[in-house]
Parts: sequence; structure tokens; C-alpha cells
Amino acid sequence: MEEYLSHLRVERGSSPLTVSAYATDLRDYAAFLDGRGVDNADDVDRACVVAYEADLVDRGYATSSVDRRVSVIKGFHRFLVREGYARRNPTDTLQLPKPPERLPDVLSVNQVSTMLAACTGDSPSEMRNRAILEVLYGCGLRVSECTGLDLGDCILEEGYLRVVGKGGKERISPISGAALEALGAYLEHARPALARPYAKPTAAVFLNARGGRLTRQSVHTIVADAGRLVGVANLHPHTLRHSFATHLLEGGADLRVIQEILGHSDISTTQVYTHVSRAHIREEYLSAHPRAQCPRA
Repeated sequence: MEEYLSHLRVERGSSPLTVSAYATDLRDYAAFLDGRGVDNADDVDRACVVAYEADLVDRGYATSSVDRRVSVIKGFHRFLVREGYARRNPTDTLQLPKPPERLPDVLSVNQVSTMLAACTGDSPSEMRNRAILEVLYGCGLRVSECTGLDLGDCILEEGYLRVVGKGGKERISPISGAALEALGAYLEHARPALARPYAKPTAAVFLNARGGRLTRQSVHTIVADAGRLVGVANLHPHTLRHSFATHLLEGGADLRVIQEILGHSDISTTQVYTHVSRAHIREEYLSAHPRAQCPRA
């Protein structure tokens, strides 16, 4: 297993978060096989994998989580065969059902504006939180990209951020005027107050109360708290990324440009926002047009 995880890190360039998730999935799978007395890769057959799927369902895992774990297992067994650790792949004939297309949640432009307008205050933490929200929405960053920003990544005089995305791929992200203003104010006035003299020096842009790099979990909390200000329960940082892309598309931005800004390697990943945009346009139409609804007989 460790060789496979090393392969993910070194050869495929997977992020530490991805490798950690794979390790958790594979350890759970190994524990299941061990409980069935299977301790050799060639003793694993299709029935073992199907039984593990059923076990995950019995334990209450959602269909999407089961499919993801089985996908991890399939990749692991392919690796074992390719590297000569096993003679056959028990998952070769295992077909994962195609998941139903689920459109990402997005906020309206008005919801975003109202939320950001409600995030006021001039304490160091309030200025930091406002800057985080503006950067997530104004640049379309993933939460890990936001917390991973270092001071040297902020090229504010030229209006962009240097972002390290999935697989360690670097890209340039333009920064909105509002985000530029909020981030600049935070860096000038709030970050120095958060940087504790006794804390280990860090180049991280966003700091916690102890002067260390802010965690992803903290950003989740900041975003969820901001969502509650405008009546949006359980607002997720990725919803701001989805909203960023959808609003760009609705504003006439080219899909390829959005792909580049988001750091998508495949245009098909970005194309989901065309469906979101159409759905949003129809919702606006149905709610606004006086003849949109069918008259009752």
C-alpha cells in the first residue's frame, strides 16, 4: 500500500490531501479483507470487492462515497498487477454506475453582495474574514488554494495571485477590485496584528489567532457563519467558487477563460456551469415573467 501511495505522490503529483484520503480508504478496505481472512492480493476476487461495497452501504455510506471508494480500490488493484504484485485484477469486470448529473449549488449575485455587505468590522479577525470571502468569490479559489497562499503569491500591484492548484499545478488568477481592496487592507492593517512575536515565522497570507497558517476547517467555519448572516444554511467555500464561475459565464466570459482561471485540466469540468447558467436563467424567468406560469383551467 505504501508503494502505491508513494506512486500517487511522486509520479501522479497528487496533493497530500488526496493521498491522505486514499490511505484512509485503502486501510478500511484492508481491514475488511483481513476480517475475511484474505491477506494476499491474489486471493482477492470479485466477490470480495462486491461484499465490501455491500458493507459500505450497510454502514450508511452515501452512494457517491461508495463509488469513490470503489474507484480508489480499482486504481490500487491496477497498480498491483502493473507492478507485478498480483497476477490478476479482481475489479476488471466491475462496473461503476454512472452517477446522476448534479448541478452545483450557486448563490445569486444579490445573495453574494448582501453577504459581503454584512461582513463588516475592523478587528484583525473581521478584516481577515472579509478578505477570505472576497478572495474565494472574487478569484474562484478552492479552499486549500486560499489557505495555501503565501505572501510572495500576492502580486497586488499587477492585480493577480499566483495559485498552486491540484497536482501542484501553478496558475495565475486575476483578482477582483473588491478582493484587491479587502486583501490589501488585511495585509496592511490586520495581518501584522495576527502575527504573534512568539509564533514560528510563516509566509502564510491568512493567519489564525496564534499567528500560524489558517486551516481549511477554519475557512469552512468562516464561510458558514457568513452564510447564516443572509439565511443560507451550511454555506460551503466551494459554493462561492461555483458562484464565481456561474456569474462570470452569465456576464459573457468565454468558457475557456473560465477554465483557465479555475485551473480545470479538462473543459468538460467547466462545462457544467453552462447547465447551471441555463437553469438559473430559467428560474429567473419563471419568477419574473407575468406569463411564465401556465394558467389554471
